[in-house]
Amino acid sequence: MKQINKGRYSFLPPAGIRPEGWLKRQLQLQADGLAGQLDRVWPDVSDSKWIGGEHEGWERVPYWLDGFIPLAWLLDDEDMKARARRYVEHIMARQEEDGWICTCEKKDRMRYDVWVVFLICKVLVMYADFTGDERADDAAEKALKQLNSQLNYCTLFGWGQARWFECYVPILRLYEKRPQNDWLLSLAYKLRMQGMNWRYFFEDWQQEKPMRKDAWTFITHVVNIAMALKAEAMIGHLEDCPVHENAKHALELLWRDHGMAAWHFTGDECLSGKSPIHGAELCSVVEAMYSYEHLIRFTGESLWSDLLERLAYNALPATISPDMWSHQYDQMTNQIRCEPFEKGQQPFITNREESHIFGLEPNYGCCTSNMGQGWPKFALSAIMKMEDGLVITAIAPVSVCTQIDGVPVHVTVETDYPFKNSYSVHVKAERPVYFSLKLRLPGFAFDGLVNGQPAGEGVIKRCWQQEETVDVSFRTQAQLRERPQGLYCLENGPLLFAVAPDTVWTKVEYERDGVERKYPYCDYHVTAASPWNYAFAGTDFIREESEIGTVPFSPDKPPVTLHARMAPITWAEENGACTELPQSTTPLGEPVDVPLIPYGCTTLRMTEMPLIK
Repeated sequence: MKQINKGRYSFLPPAGIRPEGWLKRQLQLQADGLAGQLDRVWPDVSDSKWIGGEHEGWERVPYWLDGFIPLAWLLDDEDMKARARRYVEHIMARQEEDGWICTCEKKDRMRYDVWVVFLICKVLVMYADFTGDERADDAAEKALKQLNSQLNYCTLFGWGQARWFECYVPILRLYEKRPQNDWLLSLAYKLRMQGMNWRYFFEDWQQEKPMRKDAWTFITHVVNIAMALKAEAMIGHLEDCPVHENAKHALELLWRDHGMAAWHFTGDECLSGKSPIHGAELCSVVEAMYSYEHLIRFTGESLWSDLLERLAYNALPATISPDMWSHQYDQMTNQIRCEPFEKGQQPFITNREESHIFGLEPNYGCCTSNMGQGWPKFALSAIMKMEDGLVITAIAPVSVCTQIDGVPVHVTVETDYPFKNSYSVHVKAERPVYFSLKLRLPGFAFDGLVNGQPAGEGVIKRCWQQEETVDVSFRTQAQLRERPQGLYCLENGPLLFAVAPDTVWTKVEYERDGVERKYPYCDYHVTAASPWNYAFAGTDFIREESEIGTVPFSPDKPPVTLHARMAPITWAEENGACTELPQSTTPLGEPVDVPLIPYGCTTLRMTEMPLIK
C-alpha cells in the first residue's frame, strides 16, 4: 500500500459547505437558468442515451451532472437533488457486468473515446462525496477497473489521449477512500504512458503564433491546455514527488503569446494570439478555474488563488447573460456586436460565424453542458483544510461546517468582495479547540489589516471558543496595465473594467436539427446603442460603490464603477467587429467622464484602448 503526497491543502467534505450572500444569489440564478434546467429544455440531456433516450450519449450528460450535482447540494434543493439522483441511478443501473459504463455496443468499444469514462467517474465519486452513497464509488471503481484492463490492448486516442490526467481526479479520490486498491496506481501509470506529454509541450514550446485559419489540433486546443495546467501537479501528488513548476512556466508562455486582459488566454477554438477581437472559449474558462483549484490544493501558493478569483470575477460572468439563460461559446475582449458574422468573415481562428452570440448552443454544445461547473466548484474551493486548521483560499461569501480534532466548527465568510475590499470570518466552535486559521491576502492588494492591525503573514493560531470574528481589510489601486500594440486596460484589485455601451437585445426563436430555441432559452443578437470608440485621456480614476443587487453581475446596476476621462477617437467597425486597432488616436472632441464597469458585468465592451498622453 503506497502513501501518496497529501498536498499542502485538501478539499473539505462538500456536504458541509454552503454559499452565502451574493454568491448564493448567483448560484440560484444558475439553478433558475439554463444550466439548472437543461434536463427540461435540451434534448441532449432530457432525452440522452445515458437515460435510455435517443439523443447524444457521450460527454454532455456527464458534463452537465459535473456542475448540476454540486449546484443542487450547495443550494440544498430537494427537487434538483431528485433530478440528479434520477440520472445517476439510470447510469449505475445500466452499467454492464464487466464494469463498462458508457453508451455504446460492446463491438464499438475499441472505437469509443474513453475521455467520457474519466468524466463520468469524476461525477460518480463526487456524487458519493455529497450523498454518502457508496454504490456510486463502487460503480466508478468497476468502470476504472474495466478501463485498466482495456488499456492493455487498446491504447488511448483522441480526447482521452489529450485529457488522460483528468482520470487522476477519480483515481486519487478512490485511492484515498480505498487504499487497498493498488491497481489504481497501475491504471495511473498506463494513462501517463499512453497520454500526451504536456510537460514536453511546454518545455519545447512551438506555439508563439496562432496557427493558420482552420488549423485545428488537439495540442493547441484551448480547453485541453486549460485542463493540462494541473497535469504535472497531479502526477506529483500521486507519485509523492515534488510538485513541478510546470504550470507557472506554461502560464508565462500562454500569457506572453496568447494572453488576454482578463488574465486568461485566447482560444477560439485553438490558441489564437493576443488580438482583442479573438476569443476565448467558455469551456476553457471553467476548466482553467478547476485547474487553479487543484493547484491551490497541491501547492498552497497564493498565485493560484489570485488567478482563480480573477477568472471567477471577470471571464466567467462576462460570457454568460446576466439571467444565466444564454451564453457565448467565445467571448471577445473588445466586443461591440453579438450578431452572426457573414460566412468566412469571423475573426476567429477555427470557430464559426455565430460563436460569439448569446444562445442555447452557439457553435457547439459542449459549453452548454460544461459551463455549469464554474460557480459551484468555485464555492466548494473557497475554504480548504490544512494540516493544522483551515485556510481561506478564495474570498467569497461561504460557510462550512466541519470537525477539527473531533470538535464541530462552523466558519462563515461574510463579504461583498470582489466589489469591496474587506471580509469578516465568523468562527464558532462547540467547545474550545486549538487550530490555525490562514487568511487570504490577495497578491494584488496592499496594506492588509487584521482586526485593525498589520496583517503580517495572515495566520492566526489560537484556541477558538464560542463565537469569534476576524475582520480583514486591504487596499487596491485603480491602474492602467499595458497591453500589446499600444493598448491599455483598467483594473482595480481582482476586477477588470471596461466601457459598456448601451445594448439592444433581440430574441431569435427557431428550430435547428430538431432542437428548439424558444424564450427564455432562445438565442439573442446584441447590438450597441451608444458610442464605444474611446481612448483613455488620463490616469486618474474615481471609484463609486453601490449595493450588490439581486443580479450580482448586473450591467444595469453594477456594484462598483470607475469613472475615467476618455476621448472619442476614430475606430472603425469592420464585418461586425471593431478593428484590432483604431485608425487614429487624434481626439474627435474634448475628453468626457465615462463610467467603466466590471468586465464581468458587461455584454458588449471595449476593454483594451489606447492612452492619449
